[in-house]
Amino acid sequence: MNFSLTRKAGATLAATFLAATALTACSSTDEGSADAPAVDNADGRGPITFAMGKNDTDKLIPIIDKWNEEHPDEEVTLSELAGEADAQRETLVQSLQAGNSDYDVMALDVIWTADFAANQWLAPLEGDLEVDTSELLEATVESATYNDTLYALPQNTNGQLLFRDADKVAEAPTTFDELKASCEEVEGDCLTTQLKQYEGLTVNTVGFIEGWGGSVIDDQGAPTVDSDEAKEGLQALVDAYEDGTIASGSTAATEEETNLAFTEGNTAYAINWPYMYTNAVDAGINVEVQPLVAKDGVGVSTLGGYNNGININSEKKATARDFIEFIINEENQTSFADASFPPVLASIYDDEALIEKYPYLPALKESLENAAPRPVSPFYPAISKAVQDNAYAALTDGKSVDDATADMKAAIEQASN
Repeated sequence: MNFSLTRKAGATLAATFLAATALTACSSTDEGSADAPAVDNADGRGPITFAMGKNDTDKLIPIIDKWNEEHPDEEVTLSELAGEADAQRETLVQSLQAGNSDYDVMALDVIWTADFAANQWLAPLEGDLEVDTSELLEATVESATYNDTLYALPQNTNGQLLFRDADKVAEAPTTFDELKASCEEVEGDCLTTQLKQYEGLTVNTVGFIEGWGGSVIDDQGAPTVDSDEAKEGLQALVDAYEDGTIASGSTAATEEETNLAFTEGNTAYAINWPYMYTNAVDAGINVEVQPLVAKDGVGVSTLGGYNNGININSEKKATARDFIEFIINEENQTSFADASFPPVLASIYDDEALIEKYPYLPALKESLENAAPRPVSPFYPAISKAVQDNAYAALTDGKSVDDATADMKAAIEQASN
């Protein structure tokens, strides 16, 4: 079993991204407050319910079983939600809006955390609920933080890698310009990535913007996508597509089309999630992996994964807190590695025995250490749509980068007002 996601899991991840961006603001985010809610029952103990989408519960069931053996008076019951992200989110939102305590702990897609926090549906992890995050990958903690307050505990993560067919390109590039230069010697497609108009395009566009020193929003949520650095990053993406560095088929590619292009030997490079490594090895590709490359060196991957939040209405928050902390202990995080579920505990990536089994772990760790959460905002779906719509127009319809970034900014401002 490889550390990376399986092909099926990778396809599911893509579907999850797509579904998440299609959501409307059904959670009444404009009613959310920046102030942390008051917390009751912080010392409450007893049996709890853990809600998670059914696609990945197989990784948690052994952990839940271990917890229940050790805590017979505080057993965890798994409530499997639908496999589709929008259906998962709808179920949780309906329960939370009604003020119910059906679910004590909820596994949240990283892009939901700020939304749920803004709506005061999550108990802030401070005071009696404080947890130690010092051993976790910093970017994962950032993804669970809203208005400088930790509202969830990272459970697992994911980061993009640059895959290279070493039979087509022998030397690893250290910057994007070096990658472009190496493409001049490649017959056929050079770099394939996800530029179809869905969440994958947002992920890769933000990666270029961040990799050239820009950002989409600042720490206060104000749009910064029209900065000189952000424009330079988007221009680099558009130029690479126009000059053929990025394969023309990328504007129709999701993760799975990228996977097929690389594993069938049709592209020299690919940007994708770790699940593709096993597929490439199995296909006989002489595959090498490294972090993404950008303007001046290591690029910026966007994070995936789940954050575990405690329902503000839970009557057993002390048990809930202990359970989410139990999930990130060394034994359980190692089990995630062996179950194709990238862990959030940094030390796992330095385990020599695991590196021997999964030789690209150091590259994945470097990718994650340089990664950035997608814009942390309760208005994330609208932000993603603004990025997708305008980046796609710049790539395929001749829209200028100046106009694309100006329109992104206007759409983001409108969504947040």
